[in-house]
Amino acid sequence: MKNPIRASLITVEQAQAMLKDQHDQLSEPFPILARSGQYILPDYRLTRKREAFKIRRHTFLKKHFRSYVAFDSDNGQTLWSHNFPSLSEACFWLNTGLKPNDTDSTSSYQEWKTEHIDEIEALKEQLRAQHQNKKKPVAEEKKATVATIKKAKHTKK
Repeated sequence: MKNPIRASLITVEQAQAMLKDQHDQLSEPFPILARSGQYILPDYRLTRKREAFKIRRHTFLKKHFRSYVAFDSDNGQTLWSHNFPSLSEACFWLNTGLKPNDTDSTSSYQEWKTEHIDEIEALKEQLRAQHQNKKKPVAEEKKATVATIKKAKHTKK
């Protein structure tokens, strides 16, 4: 298979660090990003807000179920990011640089999707595993309080 999907799933903290790194290096002539590659952040979307007479633009990550943000920083200097409604559309953009509605003479989104169905399913399984790990309850030890200590000391004999 030519042109395999190289995207990996990231967490919110990693995505925020990437956005902060890009924002910190805006004034530099040749920025060097800390992380380069192709990443997908599930269940979030990018929102932008202009402030200060539309001079300063702020980018935020907002929780949004079944939405994906694709980050592309392959060249190590520019961080490209877009919102997508499905995982396969995000992978298509990262792999080809085209959005699903764009027309290309070599291939279409549907052809690409059938060609890469196994890789997309592998990413979906990885995403399901992440969600299962979040759902598992963590057994917390109860901290000793004054009331529990007094009850333990004053048991009836």
